[in-house]
Amino acid sequence: MKSFFDYVANNTGEILNLLGQHIYLSVVSVLIAIAVGVPLGITISRNKSFSKPVIGTANVVQAVPSLALLGFLIPFIGIGSTPAIVMVVLYSLLPIVKNTYTGLTNIDRDILEAARGIGLTNSQIMRKIQLPLAFPVIMAGVRISAVTAVGLMTIAAFVGAGGLGYLVFSGVSTVDNNMILAGAIPACILALLIDFVVGRLESKLSYTTKTAAKNKNKKQALARRIAIPALIGIVVIGIGITYAFNMAGAKEKISIGSKNFTESVILANMTADLIEDKTDLEVERKLKLGGTQVVFNALRKGDIDTYIEYTGTGLVSILKKEVSNDPDEAYSIVKDEFAKRYNIEVLKPLGFNNTYTLAVKQETADKYGLETFSDLANVSNELTVGATIEFTNREDGLKGLAKAYDMDFGDVRAVDGGLRYTALKSKESDVIDAFSTDGLLEEFKLKVLKDDKNFFPPYYAVPIVREDTLKEHPELKEVLDLLAGKLTDEKMRELNYRVDSLKQSPQKVANDFLIEEGLIDKKQNNK
Repeated sequence: MKSFFDYVANNTGEILNLLGQHIYLSVVSVLIAIAVGVPLGITISRNKSFSKPVIGTANVVQAVPSLALLGFLIPFIGIGSTPAIVMVVLYSLLPIVKNTYTGLTNIDRDILEAARGIGLTNSQIMRKIQLPLAFPVIMAGVRISAVTAVGLMTIAAFVGAGGLGYLVFSGVSTVDNNMILAGAIPACILALLIDFVVGRLESKLSYTTKTAAKNKNKKQALARRIAIPALIGIVVIGIGITYAFNMAGAKEKISIGSKNFTESVILANMTADLIEDKTDLEVERKLKLGGTQVVFNALRKGDIDTYIEYTGTGLVSILKKEVSNDPDEAYSIVKDEFAKRYNIEVLKPLGFNNTYTLAVKQETADKYGLETFSDLANVSNELTVGATIEFTNREDGLKGLAKAYDMDFGDVRAVDGGLRYTALKSKESDVIDAFSTDGLLEEFKLKVLKDDKNFFPPYYAVPIVREDTLKEHPELKEVLDLLAGKLTDEKMRELNYRVDSLKQSPQKVANDFLIEEGLIDKKQNNK
């Protein structure tokens, strides 16, 4: 465990920052769920004909996989904290609505009849009798929702909302158990802490406590009535003044995105550092947003301004064009079509070609005599492939390989990120997809097979930028073109290796490269 404590000690600031994000997102989600769920529970308790469809709908939402729900929300509300909060709110509604309804409808009818007999109205009965008596049941639902929200919010990292999930998924993709624990342990502690706080809140606000509180000094109650609105007013004014000062001094902002793998994160940090050094623009880094479609849609919607894409991905996965093995043709098509269809400009290639490949353990290659994809196709029915979810569904991925090489694997297991390397090592799979610049290929000493039919198109890395961003900040094009031709396949593999295997941070690796190439001043940017 020593290395874990070393990791925490060296990354305390980042962990605390992500913990703060996680608390904020979780608390906001639960408060919204309470604000929606309790009134909804009250409504269906008064109109019981609505109870079945409302609770049934909440049950259906609860049954939808969280990632599927996020995927559905992204095209409508973009990326960031909003879809994450909406997703958690939807999942949190069921226990709150159901417990509110159950608590209110299970009160002894004799009590309610007695209340009506002394002349109380329905609203008075609800406020003075039903809600106080149902309060413990309602709070039980709130506690369930609060604890669930903390766990669910780890998925927020998939859509760039931050939180402790960023460490968990980063650790999974780089096979770093220390990073996984640094995200998982605080999340577990936070869930327990929130459960404790809500429990204490329940006891403080319980019916007996409230009854006792009524006997307190009236002057203290009056003082609170005066002090609380005054305090709120001061806070609001303070926030307003702070916001005004921040807006007055704020720089113009550029948002840079990345996909959810090491190389993309390194390149995003590289472009961010370069822009910060060469311009007066403030850079917002939205890292590990997800797969191609998530990040590209974020660019189209304006949630980010630029990111590094690959020509082969743009050609086949985004434009749905036929595979082209000519690098210049692929680049030309992507550049022209992105401008016409999406108002996105494709800048000069960075230099390296990160094409897909297939890799196996050396012992598997020796056993079956594997050197090429064709060799693999001959024995594919005896092997299990563990590929990323995206690769299994792409025409320039497993689908296309099956046609071009007549590959028919005995089993296909979709395993994202660095987990596919772990699965290969533990013999749960025999073949994995990889990028030719993956640092983990070196780490795990894998045999990279030759694409003897040149199936995979060229995947040259290129910055793509929204045209309206370039019109507003034309200096960006010149700055980003400084990276053109600076990265070779070997150099990119080395950078990935430093992050994935040597456990250096992507920020440091990116910054060191820029300094080595003389693109930024070491004294100003030595991070």
